[in-house]
Amino acid sequence: MPKRILVLSASVGAGHLRAAEAVELAARQMLPDAVVKNVDVLDMTNSLFRRIYGKFYLDLVNKAPHALGYFYDMLDQPTSPKHRTDRLRLYLEKLNLKPFLKFLQAEPWDIVINTHFLPAEIIASLRKKNETTLPHVTVTTDFETHRLWVNQPCDRYFTAANEGALYLQHWGVPAADTFVTGIPIHPVFSEPKDRNTCITKHGLATDRPIVLQLSGGFGVGPIAKIFHSLCALERPIQLVTITGRNEALKEELEKLATPERHRVKVMGFTKEIDELMQAADLVVTKPGGLTTSEVLARGAIMVIVNPIPGQESRNSDYLLESGAAIKANNIGTLGYKIDALLKDSARMEAIRANVKRIAKPCAAFDVVTKALEMCGPV
Repeated sequence: MPKRILVLSASVGAGHLRAAEAVELAARQMLPDAVVKNVDVLDMTNSLFRRIYGKFYLDLVNKAPHALGYFYDMLDQPTSPKHRTDRLRLYLEKLNLKPFLKFLQAEPWDIVINTHFLPAEIIASLRKKNETTLPHVTVTTDFETHRLWVNQPCDRYFTAANEGALYLQHWGVPAADTFVTGIPIHPVFSEPKDRNTCITKHGLATDRPIVLQLSGGFGVGPIAKIFHSLCALERPIQLVTITGRNEALKEELEKLATPERHRVKVMGFTKEIDELMQAADLVVTKPGGLTTSEVLARGAIMVIVNPIPGQESRNSDYLLESGAAIKANNIGTLGYKIDALLKDSARMEAIRANVKRIAKPCAAFDVVTKALEMCGPV
């Protein structure tokens, strides 16, 4: 019988959905005959709950990031097993996700792989009450973990780093149930690509460092300010700025006069970001878990800017402690820090070695392999 694999996530930011897609694609590649379904659980609720649960997060990211950091830390505090806040949250989730509860019971699945804690929490609660026997595993999507990821009973947890696994164990997860696989990223990042070929394909300069500026899928944040700071670099560079789906920003940046010493290319949304990362010496970006894992997989050095308080600030800590990135605490000194790094070839090589050491380009395949071990022979 073909294996039946259910991948569950929630559209709270893009990272969880990208991780789910990576797991889905890896499963289809490994088991062409398997039945693989990828579901965003927020597609199975009402518009009000979807907005509160998903849109509220994005509103905090864009308008009140420090409030997001406060809630992140507050929810990471110890609670009793029957804490009122946790019980109320679970009650509201089940109340608003009744179609999802019916969906879980409608078809049999050999394994459920969660890339967000919302579906994991619901399945764990059903198992506690003996309302389901679904085996499920949880894949965390940042380099440190958080109390909300702990939803017992859960058969296995997959983390990005040893520290994340140890923190889950701190909250009571058995060590035997934690596996350090890395964060699942698109299978294309596991495929070696020649850097010179990528440079030529995208028409980039070969006589200077290549700096890739990312802005997320929607091109939000102080992208123009960062762009100006990069254009102020003393050393000639090839700057590639990705504006995502923000066409207005793309047009704005393309109209700007830039110093003749630089070569500048502004691009909108692209599905070839892995090739641009392969071509880049430096990638200037926020340290989201998925983006960070992709940059590491392609061997580029990350320049961290504007980490969101909470999970991204902890990702930043991990990268800096690992010696795999540099960080600009403000846009005003960004150019200076990059110039200093580009002048120090020995430091560049040391950071690249650390990037290679902690990169896990095959994480999606490792997650699927470890999850399927619970299902018997493939």
